[in-house]
Amino acid sequence: MEAQLAREGWVAVLATVDTKGPEAEFLRGWFQERGWVAKVVDVGLRPPVGGGRPDVSREEVARAAGVEVTDLQHMRRDRALAVMGEGAARLLLRWWGEGRLAGAVGLGGNQGTAAACIALRSLPLSVPKVVVSTVASGNLRPYLQASDIAVMFSVADFLGGPNRITRTVLARAAGMLLGALQAGPPAAADRPAVAVTALGNTHGAVSALVDWLRERGYEPVAFHASGAGGTAMEQLLEQGTFAAVLDVTTHELVGEVFPEDIYAPVRPGRVRTAGRLGIPQVVAPGGLDYFIFGTPDSVPDKYRDRPTHYHNPYNTNVQARPEEVRRVAEELVDRLNEASGPAALVVPLRGWSYIGEQGGPLWDPDIPEVLRRVARARLRGCVRYVEVDAPLNHPEFVRAVQEAFGEMVG
Repeated sequence: MEAQLAREGWVAVLATVDTKGPEAEFLRGWFQERGWVAKVVDVGLRPPVGGGRPDVSREEVARAAGVEVTDLQHMRRDRALAVMGEGAARLLLRWWGEGRLAGAVGLGGNQGTAAACIALRSLPLSVPKVVVSTVASGNLRPYLQASDIAVMFSVADFLGGPNRITRTVLARAAGMLLGALQAGPPAAADRPAVAVTALGNTHGAVSALVDWLRERGYEPVAFHASGAGGTAMEQLLEQGTFAAVLDVTTHELVGEVFPEDIYAPVRPGRVRTAGRLGIPQVVAPGGLDYFIFGTPDSVPDKYRDRPTHYHNPYNTNVQARPEEVRRVAEELVDRLNEASGPAALVVPLRGWSYIGEQGGPLWDPDIPEVLRRVARARLRGCVRYVEVDAPLNHPEFVRAVQEAFGEMVG
C-alpha cells in the first residue's frame, strides 16, 4: 500500500544542468523505465547547455528562494549556491506537503553536492533521499549535517556524459532510492519515545538506561554524541518525536565552547531544545571531561602535553583541564536554567566516562568538583540537582537518573 502511494508522486533529480545535464537525463530515464515519473530540478548558476532539459528551471528554483536568477551573478558564489539550495528545499518541502513528492536524488561535484544537500536535508526523516557525489570520499559533515541522506561516491568524475563507470554508479544510486521508495515507512510504534545520548565511554550507563526504559513500556532511541547525533536529536525534539530526554552524554557542549573538538555539533544549541519546549529532561555531564580529536598527529600542539587515551586509530581523547571544564559547566548550567519544563542535573562525583573515572587514564578529581561548585552557585531552584558519589557508569548513577525521570513523568 505504501509503495503504491509513493508511486503516485514523482522523484526529484537535483543537478546543475549546465554541467551535469546528461547524468540527470540518465537518471530521469532510469526511473521512467521502471514506471516512475522523475523530474529534473536545475540548481545550477548558469543556463543549461548541450540540450539540457530541466523540468523545473533554475529561474523557478531561484524564485522559490525569493530572488530572480539574474540576481545570482551579483552574489558571491557561495551565497548564490546556498540560494539555489534553499529554493530547491522550499520546492521539495512544498511538493512533499502536497503529497506529490516520493523521494529525491542529487548528483554533482562540490557545487552540485552543496546545493543538493541543502535541499535534501530540509526533508523529514521519512522521505527517501540519496546523493551521488564526486567528493563523497572527503569530509561530508558540512554537507549532510544531521540528515539521513544516503551517499554514494561517483568514483569517476561527471564529465562528458555517463560512461561505463558513472553509468553503473548512477544506476546503483537510483536503485538505492527505488528500494527505499518500495519499502515504504515502517508502522509507527504505539509506545512513547525517549531520547538518550551516548558515547562508547558512557556505554555502561546508557545501555542500562535503555533496557530500563524498554522494560517500562517506552521506546528508547539512542543518539551518538558525535556532533551530528546530538543535532539530530534536537531536530527530532522540534518535530515532537520524543516524550522525554535522558541527555546523559553532553560531550558536544565541549565542541560548542572549544570548536577544535571534532565532535562539535553541526548546529549550535545543544541542551536547549527540550527546555524551550518544556519536554522533561534529565541531564548529566557524560564525556565533558575530555576532548576528542582525530588521529594522534591531528591533536593541536597546545593539548599534546596532557594525559591521552588512544581510543582507536582515528579517535584520540585528551584530558580537559579544570578551567576548561568550568567554562563548559557554566554553559551547561545556564542552558538548563532556561528550561520551561521539568529538568534535573545528575552529577557523578567519581568521573564522567570510563576513561575519566577513578582509575582511568584521564581521571582528575578536580574535574567533578568544578561542576559541583558551578551548579551550586548558578543553578536555579527549578532545576533539580542530584550528586552521586560514584562514576557515571556505576549502577548508583543509573538509579539516580531513573529516580529523577520517574519523578518527572510519574
